[in-house]
Amino acid sequence: MDKEKEQKDNPKLIKKRLRRPSIAARVTKELIITFHKPLLLIFVIGLLALILVPILTYLLFVQDLGTKERILNRNNFGLTLLDSEDKPFFSFYQPKVISFVPLSNIPKTTRDALVAAEDREFYDHPGFSIRGTIRAVVANLASKEIVQGGSTITQGLAKTTLLNADRNFLRKYQELILALELNRRYSKEDILELYLNSVYFGEGAFGIENAAQAYFGKPAKELTLSESALLIGLLPAPSAFSPLSNDPKHSERRQDLVLLAMKDQQLITQLEADAAAQAPLVYNPTEKEQINVLAPHFALMVRDELIKEYGEERIIRSGFKVKTTINSKWQEYAETAVKNQVTALRFNDVSNGAAVTIDPKTGEIKALVGSLDFNNRDFGTINMVTTARQPGSSMKPIVYADAIQSKLITAATIIDDKETTFGDGYKPKNYDGRFRGPVTVRKALANSLNIPAIKVIEQVGVSNAISFANQLGISTLDQSKDYGLPLVLGAGEVKLLELTNAFAAFANLGNQFQPISILEIKDKYGKVIVTTKNESKQVLGPNTAFIMSSILSDNIARSETFGGLLTINRPAAVKTGTTEDYRDSLTIGYTPNLVVGVWVGNNDNKPMSRIAGSTGAAPIWRLLMNNFLTSLPYETFRKPSSVLALDVCPYKGLESKEATESAYREFFLPGTQIKSCQEPSPTPGPSETPVPTNKPEEKQEEKKEEPTTTPLPTIQEPTPSPTDTQIQIIVP
Repeated sequence: MDKEKEQKDNPKLIKKRLRRPSIAARVTKELIITFHKPLLLIFVIGLLALILVPILTYLLFVQDLGTKERILNRNNFGLTLLDSEDKPFFSFYQPKVISFVPLSNIPKTTRDALVAAEDREFYDHPGFSIRGTIRAVVANLASKEIVQGGSTITQGLAKTTLLNADRNFLRKYQELILALELNRRYSKEDILELYLNSVYFGEGAFGIENAAQAYFGKPAKELTLSESALLIGLLPAPSAFSPLSNDPKHSERRQDLVLLAMKDQQLITQLEADAAAQAPLVYNPTEKEQINVLAPHFALMVRDELIKEYGEERIIRSGFKVKTTINSKWQEYAETAVKNQVTALRFNDVSNGAAVTIDPKTGEIKALVGSLDFNNRDFGTINMVTTARQPGSSMKPIVYADAIQSKLITAATIIDDKETTFGDGYKPKNYDGRFRGPVTVRKALANSLNIPAIKVIEQVGVSNAISFANQLGISTLDQSKDYGLPLVLGAGEVKLLELTNAFAAFANLGNQFQPISILEIKDKYGKVIVTTKNESKQVLGPNTAFIMSSILSDNIARSETFGGLLTINRPAAVKTGTTEDYRDSLTIGYTPNLVVGVWVGNNDNKPMSRIAGSTGAAPIWRLLMNNFLTSLPYETFRKPSSVLALDVCPYKGLESKEATESAYREFFLPGTQIKSCQEPSPTPGPSETPVPTNKPEEKQEEKKEEPTTTPLPTIQEPTPSPTDTQIQIIVP
């Protein structure tokens, strides 16, 4: 007993026992020794794979096996853009667009053809068939071509909707496991329905409905036996067998094989097989649906906005479906109008054009043409709607609006249009070289006279004009740059999109929305990620906005310069712009429910051959306005109740106390109404403010024809206190 206790308490014996390996350690050691034998190691790894792969596969896909919708959407990676009516028009990262149809709308001959050609034991096996696989291999070797598929329809469904096209043992094993689970969860009819709605038929067509439309221009429910056999025959190699892209004899040979299989399995008679084989096939007479052709610049804008907000990986993996603001019909018309006009002007050294359409009441971009041809190697990918260019006289309304809102001028203010030298010897001219003497602001702006515009910005101040433009959403004008007085003639570069949206503020009584391109985002399962709520802000007083619309829509006032070039089928405000040496031609105009901006020119700034705003961009503007307005309510500009309407003497800018034929109706902000009619005092001389030289001069367009009379439009804002001005204005 003492000896045992001594041994038990002996420190050396205790240490030795502690060093003795445990049972687990000894087993591990034996396994390591054993696994040096390669075959046994491979066997154990294989056994573990056979056990673990089904478990992991089930855990990975169990959520996506829950409903038919989730099965169809599991592999729906990528980004799909939809127009405002939910029609796909552009895609990125190769997303699948599937038009789902229930099995009841798929002809029985189509279903029978699929089973006969791809999986004759479909209704009997549990999701896979070893015998079917062996038979397919033998048949394909004997025919020296693919006449039967090795996988079952259920395995094919698992591959196309849940897995990928990789060819390896692991994927094949996962395919088998998922096929078993699909067969357990769903009926054979459900599996047929899912397969026919997801399998790829070539020509970009996923699913039987898209295939029927792509190849025969008809819905799937109208497919004949002959057409069904041909489509099913394409499945082993759709791209190689497609009759639209290859010799139809190949696809018709495939059709014969399908009909033969159907006859052998007694799904059709010999008579029916012969009749179907001899039936003439009329392939889709219309062009197959084209995607990624319409509105490429707009699509890229949307994609870049999404990447900035969500990141590219999330967009792809979530299978985003984005409902955009684009109106496909308007977009197609706009692209054609720009192309036709630029083509017509090619002998005038014009190579490109752009256009954008905005709903001023929502900020939605309804059409956007970034360039004449997106595929042009020299400039096609450059979006001229978002590229800063000099705007010419289309900048004048921004400065005039600032002056009117600041109560520096009214629409009736008299400005002397005469030869004037400003600081640093700056001596601008009018387009036609003429000077008209004393003119009202209405006439000066409507006819795009340069000398009065320079005098207006001189009173406003260049810095204030830039701040006001920034307030209207024009981001490219910088206070640190020395534009000088020629800013009002387009010396600073602006983006067509931003300038057009500034005009949208005029159209919407000074209430402006940010331009938007996205209405709603859903993921591949139909879950709404976001719905756009576009908030507006008052960037301009409604009274000033109305007065600007009144001037810019006055066909009579602008007739001296433009004739009827800017007249459309309803009251519309519009301003053209032409830069120095005819490098840019612009027209921007609007009604209360539509704004369109157009640019024509050359990306490399090469001068055009005397193409002004009224002859280059205006014809496109007129086409777009006249076409788009036919689907919109007839609206005129609404005058705010606080805007004063008074009869004034022409060329005097004073209220007419007597009814005379020469008097006309003018609009005023509260507090700027004028006194009785009398001769104006002499206009002050030119300012001594230094102005840099070598700035661009605005050009005016030549009169072409007499316009029709358009009712004057109608708007209200804060009432800042009047300031002194060198331009004549008489107030109470």
